[in-house]
Amino acid sequence: MQVAVSTEITVQEIRRASERIRPIAYRTPVMTSRTFNAEAGTNVFFKCENFQRGGSFKIRGARNFLASLPSDTLARGVVAYSSGNHAQAVAIAAEAAGVPATLIMPSDAPRSKVEATRARGANILQYDRFSEDREAIGRRVAEETGAALVPPFDHPWIIAGAGTAALELLEEQPDLDAIVVCIGGGGLISGSAIAAKAHNPGIRIFGVEPTDANDTHLSLRAGDRVEIPAPATIADGLRAPKPGAITFPIVQRLVEDIVLVTDDEIRAAMKFLMMRLKIVVEPSGAVSAAALLFRKLPAGIRSAGAILSGGNVDYEVLASL
Repeated sequence: MQVAVSTEITVQEIRRASERIRPIAYRTPVMTSRTFNAEAGTNVFFKCENFQRGGSFKIRGARNFLASLPSDTLARGVVAYSSGNHAQAVAIAAEAAGVPATLIMPSDAPRSKVEATRARGANILQYDRFSEDREAIGRRVAEETGAALVPPFDHPWIIAGAGTAALELLEEQPDLDAIVVCIGGGGLISGSAIAAKAHNPGIRIFGVEPTDANDTHLSLRAGDRVEIPAPATIADGLRAPKPGAITFPIVQRLVEDIVLVTDDEIRAAMKFLMMRLKIVVEPSGAVSAAALLFRKLPAGIRSAGAILSGGNVDYEVLASL
């Protein structure tokens, strides 16, 4: 079954989500690097969601969603589709709630993400993302089983949960000039923007996409949601072909601009973070760092918060850097 609720999302909802996720989500550290700051030309504060439970920010939305479901609905289990991180997060949240989970993952998802999801006891169905519709598969499974469908980004409970990362960042660094966030379907940047603008209406919000997965960049310039062919980028978590119906109007309203980074720039940022900060960040998580490292943002930003969205990456990718 699909869960319908009001699409209005406020900072109060994000604060309530913060309470709901507390039993299983970590409050991740904020890190800095003088060497990175010198290269970027600004003071950067990294919110390290690569240290989050399940290796990404996704547990925030997944836990908030499951904790918001009526108990009789939750008891029937959950189903979700994901390139990996959302699947793993839903599996963790379902395991904690003691309910079954079915996860629909692409056949080319990183092996580390598939194995970690399976280790949580979830049932995994794989599909070809170039020829099959994951949303249709998810709806079919939900209808057949009665399980609640947990969207990866386009739902108020998911967005509110994701926004808790920015809420924590701004509690530690309240005077940031800007926040820089990766964009897949738009859940993380939408929640981050709502939290940040409530904290400081003047803060600047920038999104970052890979050049080959630039659906939200194109949509922002077109003034409407644009769908692109299945993206081919190293950033496997940012391969959503179209912005969300709920997330996109939030992006239009609150995000100043969306900048683009190449796969080579993403690799360079991953390597820099690994060599200088001694942290492993997956390609999708490194796009915000890449935008800062290669100075894609407007001049004059003195301090910026960058959300490193995750750290789930196959060792073959790390070896290729």
